[in-house]
Amino acid sequence: MNIDLSPEALLSQLGYSKTEQSIEQMSNIINNTNKFDKFSNHILSLHDHLAHVKGFVAMSNSHNSLKIKGSVDISTEIQNEFTSAVESWATKYKVEIEKVENRPTYYIIGQ
Repeated sequence: MNIDLSPEALLSQLGYSKTEQSIEQMSNIINNTNKFDKFSNHILSLHDHLAHVKGFVAMSNSHNSLKIKGSVDISTEIQNEFTSAVESWATKYKVEIEKVENRPTYYIIGQ
């Protein structure tokens, strides 16, 4: 099943207010992410799955992409679980991610 997510729907599901600026930013992210429509419906399940390890999916302020962010104030065990979940998700859905050096943050590049 392939569900097309509008910028407004994605903003709402990720906990953002729907303003003209946020809709424009999300539209730019969608257009900038290679083959976004091929894996977009799996972003929300990742977002939900990461909640128990204090992780989430968000819009980047510095890149024209979504980012996957984990907390730095957690145990090594939880950090490892976060990393494993992100990497497993990326492998399963063939999504290219880019790790930020020395941070529990990844940018979603696309397929």
